[in-house]
Amino acid sequence: MSNEITLQVNGENHRCSSQTPLPELLQQLGFNPRLVAVEYNGEILHRQFWTETKVQPGDRLEVVTIVGGG
Repeated sequence: MSNEITLQVNGENHRCSSQTPLPELLQQLGFNPRLVAVEYNGEILHRQFWTETKVQPGDRLEVVTIVGGG
């Protein structure tokens, strides 16, 4: 029995292990967790909740990279 799940990140399907913590998933996908904002199933997810958020099958994430400049 596989513990892999499918979720949607920025409109594309991705597979990962069930119960993967959000910061770990972001790193697996090549994002720097310090430089992104995350919408989780339609709601902005405050950074303080990231470590306790474990992805579930069918979750939808929108990850926006923060870009500095002037």
